[in-house]
Amino acid sequence: MNEVKSSISQGQSYQEIGEYWDNHDLGEVWEQTQPADFVVSGHAKTTYYPVESTLSQKLHALAQQRGVSAETLVNLWLQEKVTQEAA
Repeated sequence: MNEVKSSISQGQSYQEIGEYWDNHDLGEVWEQTQPADFVVSGHAKTTYYPVESTLSQKLHALAQQRGVSAETLVNLWLQEKVTQEAA
C-alpha cells in the first residue's frame, strides 16, 4: 500500500494530490495547516543537454497537450527509460 503523501488531501500519489487541489481551495482547509520551516537552496542541481530545435518544438507541443511543462515531460520520459535500462 502506498504511503499517504499529503495530510490534507490524503493523496497517495502526486496525481491524486493535484486532482484534489484542482477542486479545492486552501481557504477551505486553512485551519488544518501548520507553519513549516524549510531551507531553499539557490544552487539547483540541474544539468542541461542540447536538443535539436524541431524536436524541442514537438516536445513543447506534446507537453502542452498533456498539461505539463516540457521539462517535466522530458524528466518523466528519461526516468522511465533509465529504469527500463537498469532492469
